[in-house]
Amino acid sequence: MSNRKIVHVDMDAFYASVEQRDDPGLRGRPVVVAWKGNRSVVCAASYEARRFGIRSAMPAISAERMCPQAIFIPPDFVRYRAVSAAVREIFKVHTDLVEPLLLDEAYLDVTEDKTGLTTATRVAIAIRKQIRDELNLTASAGVAPNKFLAKIASDWRKPNGLFVIQPTEVENFLTPLPVGRIPGVGKVTEQHLEKLGVRIVSDLRKMELDSLHQQFGRYGKRLFELARGIDESEVVSDRPTQSISAEDTFERDIVLSETESAIRRLAEKTWLAYRKDSRIARTVVLKLKTSEFATLTRSFTPLTPPSSCDELIELALSLRKRVELSPQQRFRLVGVGLSNFRDLEEEGTRHQLFP
Repeated sequence: MSNRKIVHVDMDAFYASVEQRDDPGLRGRPVVVAWKGNRSVVCAASYEARRFGIRSAMPAISAERMCPQAIFIPPDFVRYRAVSAAVREIFKVHTDLVEPLLLDEAYLDVTEDKTGLTTATRVAIAIRKQIRDELNLTASAGVAPNKFLAKIASDWRKPNGLFVIQPTEVENFLTPLPVGRIPGVGKVTEQHLEKLGVRIVSDLRKMELDSLHQQFGRYGKRLFELARGIDESEVVSDRPTQSISAEDTFERDIVLSETESAIRRLAEKTWLAYRKDSRIARTVVLKLKTSEFATLTRSFTPLTPPSSCDELIELALSLRKRVELSPQQRFRLVGVGLSNFRDLEEEGTRHQLFP
């Protein structure tokens, strides 16, 4: 087991909480950060709105139906980035090893005692108090011997909670968990595991490494390790995101002409994640996997980066024309991504990223 001390901090309903903080009239009310309209998706929902089943990335029109009294606020990403920067300054008081994940969460390696607090738990308590006192916002935190466990722990007592997994508690904590709690285990993998009789982590621990590798390829080794609480990945400061993408595996294989609705939906999810990044993505990527498990990608770098979700959708759809396979060829997976990131300064001009 790793000797590291890792803290994962996750801001609670970040965008919606910033809106409620800055407008007292919104406090205690169901707030949805999104543009209204058929093509818009939810960027964030306050906990009052979540009680109605509203979640990030769902269509805004669905959120309206679920909660007609919800207050829709157009997102202000300039303001959210400024608050995120203030949160990161608090992190840096306690450690130089901060790995941000988008705007609202980060991993911190506090193995080295920078502030004399002696334990990772005390560091997490101090950080949450500083965020509350200095920014009038709440954050949840998880403390564990590695990133994988800290990420799970931060979600354990949300919102505004702290959960600690000591090295001696890892096995007892992990073994009863549903395998769906393991990073990378989506619905398709979860269904595959269920067919193998694997529903909880203790079931997964009974499988041999060779068997997992045969079933899941390289990810099989990762599953083998995570089921035992092993995660040697380091906290890397300012790790640049190489790409942002969303993909989905179909319940049944479909032909290319039937992929439009999935491409539209995945482009919206990718755009939602992209809004949280302060850089510009130049290249649009379409990923497809055939029914024979062959993977192909098509990409395009326009003269000017996509400046709206609609533009991203149209570019992704246009990439289908470059797939030179039989019209009868069937596909099991499709993905939409953005890559080739550049800082604003590198672009030489400031684009209006999110109109």
